[in-house]
Amino acid sequence: MKRQIIFSGVQPSGRLTLGNYLGALRNWKELQYSYDCLFAIVDLHAITVRQNPKLFRSQCYDSIALYLASGLESKLNHIFLQSHVPAHGQLAWILNCYTYIGELSRMTQFKDKSQRHQANINAGLFTYPTLMAADILLYKTNLVPVGADQKQHLELARDLAMRFNGIYGDIFTIPEIYQPPLGARIMSLQEPNKKMSKSTTDLNATIFLSDAPDEIVAKFKRAVTDSENEIYFDANKKPGISNLLTIFAMVTNRSMEEIVEEFRGYGYGKFKSLVADSVVEYLRPLQGKYNKLRGEQLYLDSILLEGANYATKLSQITLAKVYDSLGFIVY
Repeated sequence: MKRQIIFSGVQPSGRLTLGNYLGALRNWKELQYSYDCLFAIVDLHAITVRQNPKLFRSQCYDSIALYLASGLESKLNHIFLQSHVPAHGQLAWILNCYTYIGELSRMTQFKDKSQRHQANINAGLFTYPTLMAADILLYKTNLVPVGADQKQHLELARDLAMRFNGIYGDIFTIPEIYQPPLGARIMSLQEPNKKMSKSTTDLNATIFLSDAPDEIVAKFKRAVTDSENEIYFDANKKPGISNLLTIFAMVTNRSMEEIVEEFRGYGYGKFKSLVADSVVEYLRPLQGKYNKLRGEQLYLDSILLEGANYATKLSQITLAKVYDSLGFIVY
C-alpha cells in the first residue's frame, strides 16, 4: 500500500530548543519508518521578522544538522529548504486569491506577532498562514504534526483546500492533524504559563539544544516554581514544577505517577538539580552528533540538494494541476 505523506517544518530563526526536540523532532524520528516524510526548514516564513543575513544562513545549516543528529535518516526522509522549492511561493500567491481578509484577521499568531513587532507589521506577517497552507497542500499531505499554536493555521489550509476543490474539482488532498502517541508541550522556565520559545529575549527561560552542560544546570537552578515546595503535578496550580516534572518524565522515559511518588518530600532545589543532570545526559549524544555534522557543510549541502530536487518534482505535479484548473497555459 502507498504510504501516507507527512509534511512538517520548523523556522530557522533562533536556536532550536529542548521544547522543539521533545515536542517535535523526537517524534519525527519514529514517523520516518511508517510514512513518506518531507521535513522543511521554512526559511521563507522566518523573514516576516528582520534577520541578520550571516546569522540566518548559519542557523539554516544548524537546523539541518540538528534534524540529522536527532535521528532523521537522509535515505528515509526528504529534508530541504523551503526557499529552494519555487512552487511554495507560486502556490501561496494563488491561495492568497482564495483567502478572505477576515480569515487572516482572526489568526491569533498575527495578533501576537503584531504586538511584539510593532515597527514591522508587514504584509508577509499577515499572509503567513496562506504560505503555510501552500507548504502543506503542495505535497498531497495526509498528516501534519502541529502544536496547539498552529492548529488554527492548519484549519485554514483545510478550508482553502475544500474551497478550491469545491470550485475546480479534486485538486488538493485535505490534510489532517497528526497527534503523536505521546506529546509534550514544554513551557518557559521563567514564565511557565507560556511555551518555551526559541525567540525569547530571556535566555534563562529556554534550554537550547546547543547549550553547554553548565548553562543547562544554571538555567534549571533559576527555574521558576512556587512557594509550596511540594512536588506533584498540577498544571494550573503549579505550572513551574509541573513543567519540570514533564521534562524529567520525557528525558527519563518514566511515568508521571512513578516520578511523583519517588520524589514526594524532596525539596525543589534538589529536584531541579536532578532534572538538570538528566537533561545534560539526555542531550549529550545529540550534541555530539550535531557537532560532528555541523562541520561537514558539503555533506549538509548534498542532503539539501537531494531534498529540494525531490520536493520540486513532487510539487510541480500539484502546481500543474492547479494551473490547468485555473486556465493558465501549461506546457
